Amino acid sequence: MSPVNPFDDAATARAVVDGSGTLREWNEGARLLLGHPAADVVGRPAADLLAHRGDGAPPRHDDDRWSGTLALRHRDGHTVSVWVLAHRRPEEDGAPATWLAVTPLESGPEPEDDPLVRAALTQSPCAMMVFDDRLLLRGANDAMARLIGLPPDRVRGLRATDFSGRPQNAELERLMRRVLATGRRHDMQSRFKADGESRAHAWNARIAPLTDPDGRVCGVCVSVHDFTEQHRARERLQLVNEASVRIGTTLDVTRTAQELADVCVPALADFVSVDLLDPRDHGGEPAAVAEPPFGLRRTAHQSVTEECPQSVSELGRLDVYPAGSPQAECLLSGQAIVASVAYGDLERWLRWDPERLRRVAEYGIHST
Repeated sequence: MSPVNPFDDAATARAVVDGSGTLREWNEGARLLLGHPAADVVGRPAADLLAHRGDGAPPRHDDDRWSGTLALRHRDGHTVSVWVLAHRRPEEDGAPATWLAVTPLESGPEPEDDPLVRAALTQSPCAMMVFDDRLLLRGANDAMARLIGLPPDRVRGLRATDFSGRPQNAELERLMRRVLATGRRHDMQSRFKADGESRAHAWNARIAPLTDPDGRVCGVCVSVHDFTEQHRARERLQLVNEASVRIGTTLDVTRTAQELADVCVPALADFVSVDLLDPRDHGGEPAAVAEPPFGLRRTAHQSVTEECPQSVSELGRLDVYPAGSPQAECLLSGQAIVASVAYGDLERWLRWDPERLRRVAEYGIHST
């Protein structure tokens, strides 16, 4: 059995050659290819197996990989022309570096006839679809069918803009035309909610040309990847960078509060308010957090809608928050408090303030 891969000992010819050109390993596949048993060749120069030089230049001293066709001498004397792939294996546990040379003995059926390749393309987690040079769909795999929410056999022969009226589909078709015309691939990033999804994801579509044996572009392959997590990470980094530049430009507390609200909308929320504990005296320190009720003065707010219609309080107004309100709970616990309509706690917390509860319903606020 091969120490490299015990499952293909007879399916792949493998030989290991050391730095001096001496054969150190010889597997069953190599015996089947050239007829020499391991005992006859291990420890001898690998060059003894060459009938004459092949079509490739030998590897240079600093090469890590080499491939080419070699004319090798079979045990019975005839010449075997073999394509060989060799790569350098680094030193390990004090053993010197060696070269592993391999060639497959069983190439299997052509890809278009191989059921395993067809299964992989169909069942690949990467969503893929293929369009011809008229931009008509020729096929889509299972992942793409789930993404577009349509059976591939029903939409075959349609254009991307026939699937949906989304602007992303029109943009995709425009870019596919460009790929057909230029022969160069193009990437497209978009954000939309796929069929059956509860929220939008960030998607990256790679649009690549497909060519015939003469090199003529005859179609387009579109592969779509969900990169929501990478997109969110990038957005977080951008937000941190923006916050470091825009927040704290002065020592004025009111200005800093407004800068905080401005940075957070719309990156983190549709509406942001900043309320500060009211100082005992003008210019004094804020009151210590003790027991509710708490007096909080609206210092800044910002909204995706002009004039902040979600806000009940005007700037500068002092509001008193009783025990049980999310503001009081936050101050007492020193932790963030999340309240949502879905779990009923937002309504429970706002029973003390009917006007705020009315604004929640009016503007579709679902969490705070």
